[in-house]
Order: sequence, then C-alpha cells, then structure tokens
Amino acid sequence: MKKQISIFFFLFSIVSFSQTKVKDTVTRRANITYNQKANAVKFKPETPPLIPIAGAPKPSYSHLWEFGDGHYSKEAEPKHVYKNKGTYTARLAVTNNYDNGKPPATRPKSVAVNETSNEEVYTDIASIEDQNGLAIQKNCDPIPDQQMEVIVSYQNMENYVTDGKLYLFYNEKQFKNNNFELVDFRTYAGEREVKENLVATANDLENSNSYLASANALAVAKRYRTTTTEEDLDATLLEANKTYKNVTVLEFDGVNPGETRNVFFTHKTTPEMIKDTSATVTMRSVFVPNRSYKNHKIKNLEMEIVTSHDPNKMGSNGSFMNYRLVRFKRVNFKTRFQNNGEGPARMIRLETDIPEMFDKKTFQIEDMYPKCPICPKGEEPTTSCLDTIIKQKQIFFTFKNIYLPGSEQKNVKEKDSTKGFVKYSMKFNKDFHKVNTKSRTAIIFDKNEPIITNYATTRFSPGISVGAKVGYNYYPDLENSKSYFVGATISPYKSYRYYWQAEFVNSLHSYDGTTTTTETFVQNANGVRQLQRITTSIENSSINWEIPVLMRYNINNFIGIGAGLQANFNVSEKQEQNLKIETYEGPTDKLLLSTTNETNTQKESFTNFKTGLLFDLTAGFARIGPSFGARYVINFEDNFNYFQLYGIWKF
Repeated sequence: MKKQISIFFFLFSIVSFSQTKVKDTVTRRANITYNQKANAVKFKPETPPLIPIAGAPKPSYSHLWEFGDGHYSKEAEPKHVYKNKGTYTARLAVTNNYDNGKPPATRPKSVAVNETSNEEVYTDIASIEDQNGLAIQKNCDPIPDQQMEVIVSYQNMENYVTDGKLYLFYNEKQFKNNNFELVDFRTYAGEREVKENLVATANDLENSNSYLASANALAVAKRYRTTTTEEDLDATLLEANKTYKNVTVLEFDGVNPGETRNVFFTHKTTPEMIKDTSATVTMRSVFVPNRSYKNHKIKNLEMEIVTSHDPNKMGSNGSFMNYRLVRFKRVNFKTRFQNNGEGPARMIRLETDIPEMFDKKTFQIEDMYPKCPICPKGEEPTTSCLDTIIKQKQIFFTFKNIYLPGSEQKNVKEKDSTKGFVKYSMKFNKDFHKVNTKSRTAIIFDKNEPIITNYATTRFSPGISVGAKVGYNYYPDLENSKSYFVGATISPYKSYRYYWQAEFVNSLHSYDGTTTTTETFVQNANGVRQLQRITTSIENSSINWEIPVLMRYNINNFIGIGAGLQANFNVSEKQEQNLKIETYEGPTDKLLLSTTNETNTQKESFTNFKTGLLFDLTAGFARIGPSFGARYVINFEDNFNYFQLYGIWKF
C-alpha cells in the first residue's frame, strides 16, 4: 500500500511540474572580443541571434563602441590605436533594429596596452568644426525602461587654450514624470562635475525683463535649428532651467586650439516615460568655451519615443499641447527613414497623411537629409532635389536623383550614412476641435514595396475651465418654496465630446412645513368646560451646499447634455415653529375668549444630507462661453425632487 501511495505522489508531482510554466529569466548578452597587436586593437562583438518581426525588414544590429580613452566608433568591428600605454575599459552598446527582443546587455572589458608601435598611426578625435564646435548624439531612440547612450562632443575653436563649462539639460517640465534617469557619465580629459544653482530667484526675474522675452524667442527659434552661437548666457540658462528639470554641469581645463573632446552619458529611460510612442522629447547641451566670458553654443537633441528600434518612423512634437494657445503654435513633424538594401537608393518617396485640422497653406519644410534644394515647378529635374505635392489628405515628398547608400551595401561602414529624414511644420486651421490626430507615412525606396511607419499623434492637455453659475431651484412638492443659488464649475477646457464636470453650489432655500390643527377640551378654574384649538405652522430656511458630479456630452457647439450624481446638505438650518392657541367659551368656537402666540426656534448645522441623480440640458455656447441650462434632480428623499434653471459662463 505504501508503495502505491509513493508512486501516486511521484506521478502527481511530474504532472504538476509539467503544467507549471517556467519563467524564462535568461538575458540576452553581447560579449566583447578583440585581437591586439601592441597598441592596435581590433574589436569584434559576439551577439545573440536576432528575432525577426513579421512583415518587417531584415533585422540587424547597430553598435556604439567606447574605447576608454575618449574615442568611440559606430562600426561593427572597429580598429582602434591607443596613443599611450595603460589599461583601458572598453564598452559596447548594441541596438537591435527590427528585432522582437530586448537589446543585448554587455559588460565592460579591460584592454591592457603595454607597448606602442611606430607601425600603427594614432589619430586624434575627429574635428566637429562643421557642427560649430558642439555636437550631441545618441546610440538609439528611447524605449521605456531601457538604457541609452548620449555623446556630447565639444571643440575649442579659439586660437588659444581655454577653460570652460559644459551643460546637459534633460527631463522636460512639460511632462509630468521624468523620462530619463542619469546612470553614469564618463569623462577622459579631466572634466569634473560641479554644482551650480540655476534656479531663477525673484531678483533674477525682476532684473531679467530685458532678456526674458529674447530668451523665449531664442528657444523657439533654436529648438529645431543646428548649433547656434549666442552671447547672453544668463538668458540661455534661465530659459533652459524653465524648460528642463535636471542638468549635469561639467567644468574642463586646458583645451588646446582645435582639440575635440567627448563626454559619454548613460541614461536609463524610466518605466513612467510618456507612453505616446510618437512624441518628441529633447535634451539640450550648452557649451561655454571660456568661463571668463558669456559666449556659448547651444545644441538640441531630438528623440522620438519608440516601442522598438525601427529606423523608419514618424514623430511629432505635438504632445500635450495647450489648446488655449495652440493656434499660435507651429506643429513639427519628422519622418525618418533608412535604406536597408544592398545597394543605393536613387529615389525615395514619402506619402504622408495630413489630419484635417491642419492648414496645408501654412506647410513649410524645416529640414531634410539628404540635403538638396526644392525641385523647380514644371520642370523635370536633372540634379538632386526634393519635390513636394500637396493633396487633399496627403503630402508627397520625393527625393529625386539622390544617392543614399544601403546598410547592406559593400564597403558601407557608417550606418548613419544610410539614414535620412524630412522635417516639416504646419499650423492649425482657423476653426478646429479639440481632438487627437494621428498620421503615418508610407516610405518607398525606388520601386520597392512601401514601408509603413508608426502613427504620429498630436494630443492636447486637458486644461482647466472654470465657470460661474447662477439660477433658481423649483421644488414642486414643497409649499411656498424659494431657492436661489450661485456656484462655480470646473471641467476640462473646451472638450470636444465627452468630459467630466464638477460643481459647487451655494443656495438660500426657504419653504413652509405642514400646518396642523388640534382641538382639546379643558376646564377653567371655575370648572367650566372650554374648547382650546392649537394651530402649529413651521417655516424652514437653510443655506444649502450642493456638490454635483456629472458626465457631459456636447452634441455640437451649442447643445450639451449630461447626467450624474449629486450630494447636498444644509450647512445652516433654521426651523421656526409658530403656535397659535385659541380658547373658546363652552364646547364650541362661537365665542373667542383669548388668543396666545408662541414661537420656538431651532437651529442646526450640517444636517439633512441627501443624495440623488441629475439630468441636464444646456443651450448656448456648449464648450466655452455663456449658455442656459435646465436640470432635473431626483433626490432619494421624498418631496425633495426639483427643477433647476440656470445661466452659466465657462472661461
């Protein structure tokens, strides 16, 4: 018997284990390997297999190597020559494009250089003079809860040795949650972090009127421009502090004329990062070449939040726009693309949706790559150019007579050279509703099948609309009822269809209670029987607070309906009981002997709590402005149902 029981439990445990899903905790990893000859090192990654996405182009890896001496490379298998002997820490960030898994994790690797060779030629960090001495780039677009690398490069373009500062601003204040967490930063030329109070004080604001306006205009002008050189450092830092929550400040010394340096920042994107996967987020770098002067350079890094590393994507900066001010805003869109073919693309066509609420007459191109002029109208171009055709619901961008290398093309080592983009902007139509939009682009390389991007969305922040309300309540079941009220409302600003609305109403209410009459017989001092009649009347008055919460729906610009719940109670209540005592001679009321009046007053606070349902109709300007309304409230207490007539003005 014991043997049978043991066999039963053994079989049961096998069945139970087989039905339990074992969680896969294996992390994909990429390893750094290298071959070394003296101070020349040839790096090579060992990467796990890629996981293709159905219907997407062939997956591939892109790389960012950090060699541990301030140099970096984006080649898959780079060769690097170290200048000096020493032990260096090499790092690798691998990005999986068109891949259905997470990026492989890597561990740093030490490289010991014990000798240098005259056969190998060391080269300094490449000049960034063509970028006006300041560059900021990333290894990938941000995905929530993943890691990304940011490289800030700066160059001394003066003809003397300089000591300066470098700022990196991140986490824009327009987003409620932080998008980035700084994990680490690595410097290789003695840069050191310093703490600097960038918070504007009252005196700063009072004394900065002369440049605050210019700072705001400066931000608008530079936000989508290349590196700019400016002179008013106070205005730049004040504006950046108003835009971003966090900043890393580095000081550096002894930068020789023409020398370029790189600083590497590792950021982890937070799980709370904005979930809009077409939203544009930014970082901003400010480079002060000489701490003794206020001349400086500014460069922004734009990034589209994505769910996977797809080089063909569309983004917009139209996230959480303020609807009150949006008609003054020019919304930017950007479509990125990459030629993943084995040969160059000569023609690239972008067929982009245009939401109806945008005014196509305000369309303008902000930037593009490959750089080329706009095609002449009515002519067949013979040189590289960008042709634009505006249709009713789409805009077609066509790069003609260009040469964009393919990522799989032989001898193409720089992946960035296979990428391009078009950035354009538009304003809203004169009349448009507060609705979200989405659009996407079909990308066609030469005569290949189109690649469809993600949706780029625009959306509005709820905003706050405060309203003033006055009116009259009519209680049909109460005698001599009078009820006047004033109140306030709060709701999202100018919602299109559905929205919540909360109210607070203070009313003065009075009504008569039930009048009762009783008759009794009493005997006077002489023993004569008399009739005594007592009439009791009640008058009620109160200050009543009503707190309705309702869901409203705008049928159109002029009519809205709503329904919800309401609670109310008497903050202050007074009840007067009037007694009229009449005494008659004998058992009848034919001869009145005397009349006595008595008044009893009772006051209470926070009484008579009631709840109920309400149904509402408004006519006028339903979304903003004045309107008139009618409401019926069904209280869950007898005799307190009432009609409400009111006027309201929403601001």
